[in-house]
Amino acid sequence: MASNTGQTLLALLTGAAIGAGIGILYAPDKGSKTRDKLNKEARKAQKKLNKQIQETSSTLSDKAQRARISFEHKLNETLSSASYKADDILLAMEDKLEALRKQNAKLQIDAQTNKAKATAKKVTS
Repeated sequence: MASNTGQTLLALLTGAAIGAGIGILYAPDKGSKTRDKLNKEARKAQKKLNKQIQETSSTLSDKAQRARISFEHKLNETLSSASYKADDILLAMEDKLEALRKQNAKLQIDAQTNKAKATAKKVTS
């Protein structure tokens, strides 16, 4: 759209310049009347240009607004998905930690049992 708008503005300005040049070359009127006509045409071209600028600005503003809303929606979806994944990871890590604690407790009991057996063996030997 922006490229199309730029081409439209360029065509408008080019047409106004060509028209003004041809008007001056073939003007049957006096110089003062020709200048008045040129001023009038320049004001018309200026109004068209201002209108086109306002339309383009409005269009770009609308597109920017829609893009911002779309970005925020996608960001919220991504954050929500990441939050669920983080929760799943935390639960898995907590399960693994609990299993390691149980394994550590078992190893400590086994170590104490072996130590007690070794001590008993020394005493009985």
